[in-house]
Amino acid sequence: MHPAIPISLVFIGCCSNVIFLEELVKVYPHSGNAITFMAFVFNCLEGLFITTRFLTKPSSIPIRYYILMVAFFFIVQTLNNYTFGFNISMPLHMIFRAGSLIANLVLGVVILKKQYKVTKYLSVVLITLGIAICTIASANQNEKMASHTGDAAYDYMIWVIGLVLLVLSLFLSARMGIFQEQTYAKFGKHPSEALFYNHFLPLPGFLLIASDILSTFREFNQSAPYTLSFINVTLPWAWIWLFYNTVSQYP
Repeated sequence: MHPAIPISLVFIGCCSNVIFLEELVKVYPHSGNAITFMAFVFNCLEGLFITTRFLTKPSSIPIRYYILMVAFFFIVQTLNNYTFGFNISMPLHMIFRAGSLIANLVLGVVILKKQYKVTKYLSVVLITLGIAICTIASANQNEKMASHTGDAAYDYMIWVIGLVLLVLSLFLSARMGIFQEQTYAKFGKHPSEALFYNHFLPLPGFLLIASDILSTFREFNQSAPYTLSFINVTLPWAWIWLFYNTVSQYP
């Protein structure tokens, strides 16, 4: 297979996923948990049937390591989802997540005692400046958010809380990456198995936020009807966009 094909598929999948996600969170800023839940269920299906053969195949990496990965992953995803309810725009959210290099470098120095070239430190400084500029620009866009209340002081405080959650999730994500790196160095890489267990094991955790997920589903049911002309079926548009968003995440 020509390298351009998988690269193009990844690019198309990522871009379409972000488009559908942004359309959903603009109208339903608290829908992140429901969107994540559907993605986890969808990504479990292949692993359940093929990778683990209905959990009958022993895992190459001990389950306790996956449980720790899942704890990191679940907390990071939940924090990321909740930020949309704190006046955080999609562009700012994406820019912060793209700044993972900063957290990786800091934790690499603190935890792994790594030494980096001066150019890497300079790169991190430049990225930090870029994120700071985008953050300042985003502060003037709060009134366009669905969660905007009209009270400038209150909205600003909510926005700051959202930034704190983003920073926290960024460093937790970097710590998770270090733990994964150490685990794979010890047991080897098993991507299909890791994909399954990292999505299967967190499913019971969604019971903690089941009321939020069900509330979002009820809101989706009230969205305007949208007709899929190629199969002549009419459904609430939010469910259709959720389906597209979920399918576009398939690895």
